[in-house]
Amino acid sequence: MAEEMREDPTGRALQLLSLLQTHRFWQAGELAERLEVTERTVRRDVDRLRGLGYPVDATTGKYGGYRLATGAHLPPLILDDDEAVAVTVGLRYAAEAAIDGIEETSLRALAKIEQLLPDRLRRRVSALHSSVISIRGAADGDIIDPEALSVLAAARRDHEHVRFDYRRGDGESSRRLVQPHQLVTAGRRWYLVAWDRHREDWRTFRLDRLRQLRPVGGQFTPREIPGGDAASFVADSIGPAPRRREAKLAIRAGFAELEEVLRFVDHTPIERGADSCLVLIRGEDLGRLAMTVARLALTAPVTVLEPPDLAETVRRLAAHLAASPP
Repeated sequence: MAEEMREDPTGRALQLLSLLQTHRFWQAGELAERLEVTERTVRRDVDRLRGLGYPVDATTGKYGGYRLATGAHLPPLILDDDEAVAVTVGLRYAAEAAIDGIEETSLRALAKIEQLLPDRLRRRVSALHSSVISIRGAADGDIIDPEALSVLAAARRDHEHVRFDYRRGDGESSRRLVQPHQLVTAGRRWYLVAWDRHREDWRTFRLDRLRQLRPVGGQFTPREIPGGDAASFVADSIGPAPRRREAKLAIRAGFAELEEVLRFVDHTPIERGADSCLVLIRGEDLGRLAMTVARLALTAPVTVLEPPDLAETVRRLAAHLAASPP
């Protein structure tokens, strides 16, 4: 007991808060065992947390215990090292989302959190950010109105019809009345899976193509999405990803000389020699593969070992480049 009294009560309360923030129910005896204190000390520490604004619910009796309730306001958060890094990284890449306005909001939150990180965590986060580069895939027209997300999420929750104007990929627009069932993300794209009232069928809508979105009242009874899985339904609706092409190249240069060129190319080194190497590159089509070969050829001689159609494409490209102007 004397050893327990010598412990730092503030540090012990923070450890208790970290356990309670899992939002599971803890029996008083479990907490006492985890903190290596008595149940009476646990009760005092819970009272200390309540005094700081954390709403802790308690039940009495033989199997009584504690649970952290949802509060009316946000007290200070307690994060361990891994949680702090995860939150910081998440905010960094939320700043690159295709949702209008979230970039600035995420960066403001990120700046506040990074100021509170200890040096050891700031170095971990900085090392990760400096090692990763993102390719921005959404054009200005692909940005999503965050209000549309809120309206659709509420309509899905409340089983309420929504109406909107929808622009298809071919540019044609139409007015839609739908029953929203699920929001699905695929990379930087957002999709709505909904039952179209006018067409009496399931449809997938890209959120960046929605305009004039508004709830129109009237509740509906949810239906079962075909296959029972919204993600699979969207994947089937938008079709498979473009088939990736591969090519094997023999290059008369050490692999280290090529790393700058290959930096943004999907590639795998097969053999690395002092003055030559074999590399497997991947791309969406022959044209992109041929441009990669051309860039590599500015550094060292390149031979396309396979596939034959890429070798032929590169030969024609070389012939056209070498042809005398008219």
